[in-house]
Parts: sequence; C-alpha cells; structure tokens
Amino acid sequence: MGLVSVLKQSTMIHMILAIIFFTSGLIINFSQCLLYFGLRPFFRYFYRKIIYYLCYSLHCQLVFLAEWWSGSDIIIYVDKETFEKYFAKEPAFVIMNHSYELDWVMGWLLCERLGILGNTKAYVKKEIRYIPTLGWSWKFADCLFLERNWEQDKNTIGSQIKEISNYTGAWLVLFAEGTRLTPEKLEASQKFAKKSGLPILKYHLIPRTKGFAESVLHLEPKIRAIYDIQIEFKADSPNKPTITSILYGKPVVAYMHINRIPVEKVPKDEKGAAEWLHKLYEEKSLKCRSENQQMDVQFQKVLKTCRNRYADLKAVNAEDSISMEDDSSENNSNPEDVYDTSFYYRKNDRPSYNQSTNNQRYRNFNKNGGMNIYSSDHSIKENRNFRNVKHIRKINNRTSWNSRDSRNRKSGFSNGDTNNGNIYFNNNTNQEQACIIQCFFNELNAVDQKGFPKKELVIPLMTRNIQDLELKDFIEESIIECFHYLESNKQEKCEFSQNLLICLAEKGQQVNILN
Repeated sequence: MGLVSVLKQSTMIHMILAIIFFTSGLIINFSQCLLYFGLRPFFRYFYRKIIYYLCYSLHCQLVFLAEWWSGSDIIIYVDKETFEKYFAKEPAFVIMNHSYELDWVMGWLLCERLGILGNTKAYVKKEIRYIPTLGWSWKFADCLFLERNWEQDKNTIGSQIKEISNYTGAWLVLFAEGTRLTPEKLEASQKFAKKSGLPILKYHLIPRTKGFAESVLHLEPKIRAIYDIQIEFKADSPNKPTITSILYGKPVVAYMHINRIPVEKVPKDEKGAAEWLHKLYEEKSLKCRSENQQMDVQFQKVLKTCRNRYADLKAVNAEDSISMEDDSSENNSNPEDVYDTSFYYRKNDRPSYNQSTNNQRYRNFNKNGGMNIYSSDHSIKENRNFRNVKHIRKINNRTSWNSRDSRNRKSGFSNGDTNNGNIYFNNNTNQEQACIIQCFFNELNAVDQKGFPKKELVIPLMTRNIQDLELKDFIEESIIECFHYLESNKQEKCEFSQNLLICLAEKGQQVNILN
C-alpha cells in the first residue's frame, strides 16, 4: 500500500477534511445570511449570481472527494444530439431514483461537469434546513423544503418553482420515491402497490405523485424539459457505493441513463400526471430488468459453448439432438427460462416470491412414482440481484442439471421421464454435466492455473448484481465455506466444479428452512 493510500485511510486526515468542510461551510453560511437580508430584497439577480458561487464552493468539496480523492467516475448514456443541444443550456426538472447512498453525490458530479453545480436545487425534507453547512446553504439558495403538510406544501411548491426558474440553467431535482430504497421499504411499497392496484415495481419504490402533479403546473413557461435520470452502480464492483468508500479513497463508477422529456407531454390534471409518473417508474423498473438480463444472455452463450464442446454425440442423437435451429431458438428465449435465480432469499423478499411469474413448485418424479417437491423460490432478489448459474436447466424438454434435486447430489443418477422441463441424468451423462459446469467457470475466467474454480474469482461472479448487502455477505460466506470443505479433497476439476454448485445449493436450502 502506497503512502497516498495510507493517508486516504487515515482517521486523522479524515478529521482534517471534516474540519475544513464544516469550517468553510459555516463561513459560507454566514456570507449567505448577510446577502439574504442585505442584498436579496433589493437586487435578486445579483444575489442569485453570488449565491451560485457560494453554493459551488460548498458542493464542490464533496465532488472533490468523489472525483479526485477516490477517483470515482460517471458514465452517462444519452442521445448525443439532445445532449449537445440542451444540456446545461436550459433549466430542467429532474426526476431521479434514490437507490443508493451516493446517488446524489454522483448527481452533483454530473452537474459539476456540466457547469451548473452551484445552481442545483432539490426537494428536501424541512428538517434538513436546520442542519448547519448544507442545510443552511440550501435554505439561502431557495431549495424547496417540504413540510409534509399538503396545504402548506402546495403553496410552497408553486412559489419556490417560480423563484428557482429565475436561476440561470438551474436543475430542480425530485426524488419521487420520497426516501432511499431499502429491502424493508421495497416490501412495504410492493404491498401498498398490490393493495392499491398500482404497478408492482421490483427495483423502485412507488413514486409519490401529489407533489409532482402540482409541480408540473408551475414549470412552464421557463422550465420546458423533464430529465429522467436512472442511476446504477454495478453490484459486482469491489467497492460499495457509500460515503465511506469515497472517504477512504475507494473508487466507484455510476452509470446514468438520461432521457429528456418535453414538459408538454405530461398531463396537467392531477390524475393524468399521477398515471404518467407511475408509468415512467414502471418503465424505469423494466429497464433495470432488461439491462440485468444482458448478463443472463452472456451466461446463456457461455453455457451453449460449453454444452456444444462437451455434448456426447450419442446422447444428443438419442435424447435431444441440438440443431442449429434449436440454438437459434434458445438464444431468443427468455434468459429466465434458462437460469433459475433461486439460491438464497430472506424474509423481506417473500413479496417478490409471491408476485413472481416464475413462482411455481416443481414436482420431480422418479421412476418409482415417488415425488419430491421443492420450490423455485424466485424471491431471490429477482431485482437484479442473483442471476447466476445456481440452477441450470434447459427449455423445450431438453437435458437439464438440477443442483437442488437430491438425486443429483449422488454419484449415480436415476433415469426419468421429462416433467416440467427437467430430465434426470443417468451415469453416462454425469461426467459430461460436471465438465459443462467446469467449462462454465473456465469460460468466465473464474478458475486457477490448474482449471479449478478459484474462490477469489467465483465470489464476484456469483455475487454480481446483488444490491442487498446482507444477502451478498451471506452468499460470500457460503462460497468460502464450500471452498473450505471441498479443497481438502481436490481430485478432478469437473467433479470439483459440480460439487461446488451442489454445496451452494444446499446452503440455499438451509436458508429456506431457517426462514
């Protein structure tokens, strides 16, 4: 670890940074106060100009932590023509998801690069205005503080939007969900949506529509655009998107998808505006799902490569000959038909389980007519969380390997007929399936020099796109335990790979029992 890295993790340095921030913040607050009472009543134009630089002086310190201290970055996806024509050249009403601890800081980083950081305003809870430095600064800068009393807030929204629209190129940011996303809040939000007949969102909270509907009435003529911003952090990133991470100099990367929507496209009546906002968040949630499925497609392609490499030609001819047409149809299939995201789940995830379209119970019949019932437990964070190789199966009644079937945990497999898309393997295909699994790890560069799955590489692979930190920690611990158990008896890499997935499946079943 270099000297710079040591300094970034030093508590003493952190205290110095905090002292600088709060001291400079109080000086800025004092200056703002003098201007608020001495200049604002007479020359509001000049007041706004000076306030821009004072707010910038405070906000840029947090942007410094993100961009320069930690080396964090943002990647934006936006129409190039729209970006060049409108961004930083017009005031805008911004709707942004609030799913992370750092999303607002990364939003400031975007504003800094656009040159509008000092004129960024937001809807804020009234309690925050009493907090020195940031709270006081936002009060003097005409941010919109909400009382949580509709009669008062209704009047405040109209007057404050009129005031904010006079700032040059100002962005007014609304976190329509009202609070930061957590598993508990998501569960409550989904219950409310189900009860109210609203779309059930898997990656966002139900947006609050009253304030938005009232705001739309006052945006025009000066604010003529709504910017829909969806911010994401990769779940498999080694650093968590938290204030602590950037304070310790650990970089994170935020991905922002931005869409400009003309204000005139939003209905002006309260009901119409509410429906429009619900539809927008439904589309945002589906977009998250679509992006997450890109990883499923990657896994699907790797699995197909491995199957083709290790497929037994005799078994293919006798059981399920895989033609080029089959491969083509498989590529066009829904990735969820290939990967069951059902290793682990928590009690908080059960609403997702009940709502999932894949919530079915698979009944596995052996040749003697016995029945083993197990649940697909799709609650495992379908919201972009755990879409890896835990339960591999193929569609169209072709060969599958089910790590959760107790018979597949033994050296021998019983023959069986297809039921619900699953087939049990005989001894001739056991080795092939094990090698397919080993090939899967190999193709994803998660093996050591000898071809065995490597713990340090498997952990990020199996925990990618998991936002629930508690769930992510549990899965990581399970992987470590399975490696510890299996490494004492390393013999053949294909068998080791298969046993690793079996061990993880058993860990998942333990969670089912405990919950």
